[in-house]
Amino acid sequence: MTNPTAAALIERSNRLGADPKNTNYAGGNTSAKGTATDPVTGQPVELLWVKGSGGDLGTLTEQGLAVLRLDRMRALVDVYPGVDREDEMVAAFDYCLHGKGGAAPSIDTAMHGLVDAAHVDHLHPDSGIAIATAADGEELTSTIFGEKVVWVPWRRPGFQLGLDIAEIKAANPRAVGCILGGHGITAWGDTSEQAEANSLWIIDAAASYIAQHGSADPFGGVRSGYEALPDDARRTRAAALAPTIRGIASHDKPMVGHFTDSPVVLDFLASERAPELAALGTSCPDHFLRTKVKPLILDLPATASASEQIARLHELHEEYRADYQAYYDAHATSESPAIRGADPLIVLVPGVGMFSYGANKQTARVAGEFYVNAINVMQGAEALSTYSPISDAEKFRIEYWALEEAKLQRMPKPKPHQGRIAFVTGAASGIGKAIATRLAAEGACVVVADLDLEKAQAAAAELGNTDVAIGIAANVADADAVQAALDSAVLAFGGVDLVVNNAGLSLSKPLLETTEKDWDLQHDVMAKGSFLVSKAAARVLIDQKLGGDIIYISSKNSVFAGPNNIAYSATKADQAHQVRLLAVELGEFGIRVNGINPDGVVRGSGIFASGWGANRAATYGVAEEDLGQFYANRTILKREVVPENVADAVFVLTGPELSRTTGLHIPVDSGVAAAFLR
Repeated sequence: MTNPTAAALIERSNRLGADPKNTNYAGGNTSAKGTATDPVTGQPVELLWVKGSGGDLGTLTEQGLAVLRLDRMRALVDVYPGVDREDEMVAAFDYCLHGKGGAAPSIDTAMHGLVDAAHVDHLHPDSGIAIATAADGEELTSTIFGEKVVWVPWRRPGFQLGLDIAEIKAANPRAVGCILGGHGITAWGDTSEQAEANSLWIIDAAASYIAQHGSADPFGGVRSGYEALPDDARRTRAAALAPTIRGIASHDKPMVGHFTDSPVVLDFLASERAPELAALGTSCPDHFLRTKVKPLILDLPATASASEQIARLHELHEEYRADYQAYYDAHATSESPAIRGADPLIVLVPGVGMFSYGANKQTARVAGEFYVNAINVMQGAEALSTYSPISDAEKFRIEYWALEEAKLQRMPKPKPHQGRIAFVTGAASGIGKAIATRLAAEGACVVVADLDLEKAQAAAAELGNTDVAIGIAANVADADAVQAALDSAVLAFGGVDLVVNNAGLSLSKPLLETTEKDWDLQHDVMAKGSFLVSKAAARVLIDQKLGGDIIYISSKNSVFAGPNNIAYSATKADQAHQVRLLAVELGEFGIRVNGINPDGVVRGSGIFASGWGANRAATYGVAEEDLGQFYANRTILKREVVPENVADAVFVLTGPELSRTTGLHIPVDSGVAAAFLR
C-alpha cells in the first residue's frame, strides 16, 4: 500500500506534469517528506520521497520515486568534501536509500532533502526560465515577486546548489520559492497543496508580467521571403528536404526525425532576430542536453528552390561540425568523455519548420518540444530584457559531465533495428502485419501502409503509439498515392531505411479463364506496385546517404511452374527479377535489395482468405481447411509455413549479420525441391 505522503506527491506531480506551461517532458522533480514505519525496528522513520533520475512528472508512479532516509541524507552535510568534489555525493545517496526497488536518486536530490520544507517542487516553466535567462533577471525577480521569490545565481545542479537554496530559504522566511539563474524555478510549502499553489503562482505571475510589460515584437519584424509557405507547399518542401536533413543529422550515428511546423516555430524563423538568437543557443540544462547547445539554421529564404536549400544545408553542416568540434576542443580536459558527435539535433528551415532528431522517435519529438520551449524562453526574456543564456563553458560542463556520461552508459543496449524506419506495404494483415510486428519489436519505427486506411491504423495501434508506428493509406498501383505515402513516412519519422514490398493479391485461374483485367490487376499491384514503391523509396534512401534495405516478398511461384495461376506466377517472376536488377543498380549507394520466396502461408493470410485458398484447395482436391497441412505435407520438412516465418527472414536479411548480402532470394517454404534456386 502506498504511503499517503507518497500518494499525495504522485498526484501533485501528475497534475503539474500534465500541463506543458509548468514543465517539459521528463523535466523537473518534486518531493515530499513524511513518516513511515521502519520494518526493521518497528519505529517511525522520517523519509524523503523524490522523483528519481530520468522520470517524467506527468506519468510518475510509485516506482519512479527514490525513497531516502532523511536523517542519513542530511548527515551527508557533515562529510561533504566541497564543491570541487560534489559529484561524489551522488554515489553517497545510495547509502541513504530506504527499502529496495524504486528509482535511482537524481542529481537534484540534495535540493529536496536539504531545503527545510515538507514539500518541494523544482520545475522548468517557460515563463520562469525567461526570467532566469534575462540579463537583469535578478532585478526582474525582485520587481515581479518582491520578497516572496529569491534570485539564485547560476550554479550547476548538485549538492552545493542544494545547500545554497537551503540557506536562502532560511535567510528569507517570507519566501515561497526562488528563480534559479539560467535554469528554472524551485518552490516549497508546508503541505503538498501549498507547494503546488506556490509553484503555480510563480509560473503564472511571471507569465502575466511578461504579457503585461513585455514588448510586442521581441523578435523584431518579419524578413521578406522568410514567411511560412502555404500549407501544401510547406509540406511538399519539408518532405523534399527531410531525407537530406536526416542524413546531415545522422553523419555520426543514425537518427530518427520529427517535423514541427507550429506557428511558434514558423513565426520565430520568419523574424529578423532569429539567426542572432538561435546562435546564442539554449540555456536550461534540460533543453540543451536534448537539443545540443545550438541549432543549425538555414540562411536562405523560403523562396529559394529545394536544390539551392539542399546545397546550402550541406555547406552549413560542414561549418556546424567544425564549430562544434571547436566548442569541444575549447572546453574539454583530459578527463572529459569523448566527443559524442558533431551533428545538429535541431535543424531550422525558415518558411518550412523545424526538424528535430534523436536515437528514437520519442527522443526526437521531445527534442523538438524542448526547442519550442527555448523559443518561448527567448521570446519572454527579450520581451522584458535581453536573452542571456549561460556560457558555453558552463554548457559544456553539463553536456560532458561525468554524471551525465554515466547516465548514458547505464542506458539499455539498443535493439538491432533501433534508429531504423521501416515502410511495409500490405501490412494491415497476414505476412505484412507479421513483418511490421517483428520489426517494431526489434526497435524499428514502422509505417504500416495498406490500401485500407482504417485497417492500417488499427494494425499500427496494436504495435504501440505513434512514436512506434503509424498507419497510412497506400494504393501501390498509383504513382501519386505512393509518393504521398512515402512523404507521410518521411514527415512522420524523418526518412526511410527499410522498405518491404509485400502488398499483393491473387486470382487462381487457368490460362483460358484468365482475363486481361485479371492480368492487369495482379501486375499493377505487385509488379508495377513494387516498382513504384522502390522508385519513390530509392530517392529517399539515396538522399539520406545512409544505405538501406529493399525487400521483395516474392513467392515460390516465381520459379515453380504450378497449375492455374499464370498471372500470379508471372508477376511474382517479375518481382524476383526486379530484386536482381535493383541490387545491381542501387549497390553503389549502399542499398541492399533482397527477396523472400514464401509458399503455403495459409494461416492469417489475406490472399488465401480472399478466395485464393478456396481456388487452390479445389485445384488440389482438398478441403480448404486442410490446405495448410496439404502444403506442409508436400515439403521436405513437412512443416507448415506461417507469416511469422517470413517476418523472421526479413529481420535476418535486414540485420547486421548479412550486411554484405544483396541480390539474394531466400526460400521460406519448408523445402520445395522444384523451387530450389539454380
